[in-house]
Amino acid sequence: MVRTVPGRTDRVVVVGAGLAGLSAALRLRGAGREVTVVERGPGPGGRAGRIEERGYALDTGPSVFTAPELVADALAAVGEKLEDLLQMVPLETTYRAQFADGSHLDVHADVDAFAAEVEALCGPGEAAALRRYLADLAELYRLQLTTFIDRNLDTPLDLLGPELVQLARRGGFGRLSRHVERFFNDDRLRRLFSFQALYAGVSPYRAIAAYAVIAQLDIGAGVWHPVGGIAAVPRAMAAAAADAGVEFRYHAGVRELEVGGSRVTGVLLDDGERLPADAVVVTVDRPETLVPGFRRLRRPVYSPSCVAVHVGVRSELPGQAHHTISFGAAWREVFAELTRDGRLLGGGPGARRGRIMTDPSLLVSMPSRTDRSLAPEGGQVLSIVAPTPNLDPHSGGNPDLDWTTLGPRYRDEVLAVLESRGWTGLTGAIEVEHVDTPLTWAAQGMAAGTPFALAHTFGQTGPFRTPTLPRRGPENVVLAGSSVQPGVGVPMVVISGRLAAERITG
Repeated sequence: MVRTVPGRTDRVVVVGAGLAGLSAALRLRGAGREVTVVERGPGPGGRAGRIEERGYALDTGPSVFTAPELVADALAAVGEKLEDLLQMVPLETTYRAQFADGSHLDVHADVDAFAAEVEALCGPGEAAALRRYLADLAELYRLQLTTFIDRNLDTPLDLLGPELVQLARRGGFGRLSRHVERFFNDDRLRRLFSFQALYAGVSPYRAIAAYAVIAQLDIGAGVWHPVGGIAAVPRAMAAAAADAGVEFRYHAGVRELEVGGSRVTGVLLDDGERLPADAVVVTVDRPETLVPGFRRLRRPVYSPSCVAVHVGVRSELPGQAHHTISFGAAWREVFAELTRDGRLLGGGPGARRGRIMTDPSLLVSMPSRTDRSLAPEGGQVLSIVAPTPNLDPHSGGNPDLDWTTLGPRYRDEVLAVLESRGWTGLTGAIEVEHVDTPLTWAAQGMAAGTPFALAHTFGQTGPFRTPTLPRRGPENVVLAGSSVQPGVGVPMVVISGRLAAERITG
């Protein structure tokens, strides 16, 4: 039996208006609870931020949007339809993979089109392997969805069942790198289907093969673009929640949770106002800073961070895709530089500290390629994400990197790399710009200076990851967001909001 919040749960305060908090609020309101959402920022979105300037709309958070059915499910809790609130455009080319040898591969949502691209670049044998691999991904995802992802877990015993046995038989607990290598001989395809391990905060040489399913969400199931940008998604969710009766308080930081006995009785805001509460949903990145008595069983390991360069440019930049993965020649070295695999680079104990990628692999998103509402005529908006070490040496990070001075230099380096890889004229056409580094992420309250939260090491996955209803702390405080079950990424945090609501509604 899954644990739930005991006692009255009529009045719920949700701390944070990010995707997790909004997902929880919609579910709770749909179940008849009186819901108030408090957010220290000026509006909804959380990590899914937005800057609008000179006709450019820059999404400063997630750039890849998958599994829109999860948002549709949250909206349905209050009787709303996704298609009435947002226009979702499926991307025919989900990614363009750009390789160091000058070749590129367009990844298509349509299997036949994708296989044709692979056959043209890598040969018929690899195209046949692709079809087998995509079928394997779909089955892995089916097994994991019900076992690890789509339900609350209190103990490892909750995993016991036929799906776990099938997952083990399919090699789900081996290494991701070896799992991919069993299917593909071409090194380019091996990279394409294992770089997603960085989304989970681990090297593919350490990640379990079960994390291959991250590729199922974007390569297997497809990528979508919400018209108006990804920031339009939390805005639509918040509007639907408000129409259903959820109260929103913006510019409202939380000072503390007021405790009486074993329960939180109210939420105290920075301005001194007290909000009475029968239950509280906390979505902050570090619950220990707000929830009395909460602590983790072990010292956390965090994902690598990134430098994110968001620009509006007065240039068409013709021939580029909506999403591009630009691989450098280096591969294993990249993960060694960014994660706790740093010892692979040789040297003493200091080798475990992260360093800047010497041959960077980058994710470049140009949503105005699909959605012209995001940029003025003749312009484009781009988000360039360059993984970097975080600030926590225990996690393979490096707190000694001086991002105050390094940030501007690294921004210049990233742009120069893109210019050399075909984005000609980018640097000289920039009109609007915003740069985030591990320091700015830390200033926003993100632990270890990373927007990717806890790494998905084996000890921080499934039932070993912090549950939505922790055993330490007040009995009526529920957690949601990237740092708890099921994990990191837009689909996962939307699910976490639902799981948190179910801890309250039963």
